[in-house]
Amino acid sequence: MTRIDELLKTLAPITLEQMSSVKLMNRTDTKFVTNLDHLARLLEMAQHDYYVQDIDGGRNLDYDTTYFDTTQFDMYATHQHGHTNRQKIRFRTYCVSGLQFMEVKTKNNHGRTKKKRIEVTDMDLADEEKRLFLAKHLRYGVDTLVPALNNHFSRITLVNKGKTERLTIDSALRFHNMVNGQDKDMDDLVIIELKRDGLVYSPVLEMLRQLRIQPHGFSKYCMGSALTGWQHLPVNRFKRKLIEVEKLVGR
Repeated sequence: MTRIDELLKTLAPITLEQMSSVKLMNRTDTKFVTNLDHLARLLEMAQHDYYVQDIDGGRNLDYDTTYFDTTQFDMYATHQHGHTNRQKIRFRTYCVSGLQFMEVKTKNNHGRTKKKRIEVTDMDLADEEKRLFLAKHLRYGVDTLVPALNNHFSRITLVNKGKTERLTIDSALRFHNMVNGQDKDMDDLVIIELKRDGLVYSPVLEMLRQLRIQPHGFSKYCMGSALTGWQHLPVNRFKRKLIEVEKLVGR
């Protein structure tokens, strides 16, 4: 059992049913990037203020995500050029249950993220239900979409005891580039995302400040694409972040 697993056992559990009031489908997101050593310290500090999601005894659960983009990689380019009004489409599988969803995430100019999703059983975009869903929620043509990047990771979900926010903590990130076949494992990297409606009080922000973990944008799709070496895609905007990530994991 790892140190992280031991610490997770010290947090009070919360079930999916109990979390139903913390969906936060229209929310503000703040991301932080750190490593496993700092994560252990954060979990020690969070014991009295947070619940940990527990599903059949599992508290650090596997997720699998496949991102699609246009044949010209317009969604990557929109992010790379710094546009705040942007979209992503992905298929996410919850490995513990086998449930899969097709999701469209839209981030607007005010920093708010809206997520629309439907349950699916495959990633076939010829399916009429998927095409109708995408025609309604995605601004890119369905016939221009291709699989671009696969990402597998483990996720811890914390909920503050006031049930006004969720904190997702992703580690053991593994990227597979579906265009050039390149792989990149980032086992020591930890991505923390604070999800809350508006600017409600967040206990974890003070903990992160004490640990000197600063807000740090990290798109798994864009960073995974850059890390797996797409030679034809620009990475100028991500160079500083790539250097910071390499320092965090000691490479």
